[in-house]
Amino acid sequence: MKSTTQILLELWQEGRTRFTNQLPLLTEEALKKRLLPSLNSVGFLISHIGDVELLFIQNVFGVTDVKVIAKTVIAQKDTGEWTNLHELLKYFDFSFNSLKAMVEEQTNADWETNHCHQRIWYKDKS
Repeated sequence: MKSTTQILLELWQEGRTRFTNQLPLLTEEALKKRLLPSLNSVGFLISHIGDVELLFIQNVFGVTDVKVIAKTVIAQKDTGEWTNLHELLKYFDFSFNSLKAMVEEQTNADWETNHCHQRIWYKDKS
């Protein structure tokens, strides 16, 4: 029988496939494109997903040693700086792998235990 962690990881990864399957097809030119009426570019959205995943590690799991600058959250709009495909994909992979590693550490009991960290519920790892 699969653990809660295994099930959640599988669901999370499957839910990302419509997006992640497109990443190998991206070009740097495509990073500037926007789907109107949105003001945010493809590059901004990729970076934002990375920012949110890293913030999730901090805010939900209470991990403080993960470095998060969260430029997209700070800027609150697309400033046009998210145009380096290699750097964006590297950041996106880092955020995904960091969050995946944190989720993989959880036991079934962890998913049943709630603690509050800065207004957000998480499992206390200390």
